[in-house]
Amino acid sequence: MSASERARRMLSMIDRSHPPHHADEKTTLTGFLRWIRCHLIEEYARHNGHADLIRERIDGSTGE
Repeated sequence: MSASERARRMLSMIDRSHPPHHADEKTTLTGFLRWIRCHLIEEYARHNGHADLIRERIDGSTGE
């Protein structure tokens, strides 16, 4: 089983029927998986912002 398949299987275990409680964060499998997902989204957004800054320096155009 590949890492992607394992990740998909673990993410499918998340109970999305109610919002997470802060007490759950990183202490249960569901809370931990939610924390990882949020962290990955945050990191992805940060790197996209850095790429925009680099592109703006190279070509001089800015976004709207």
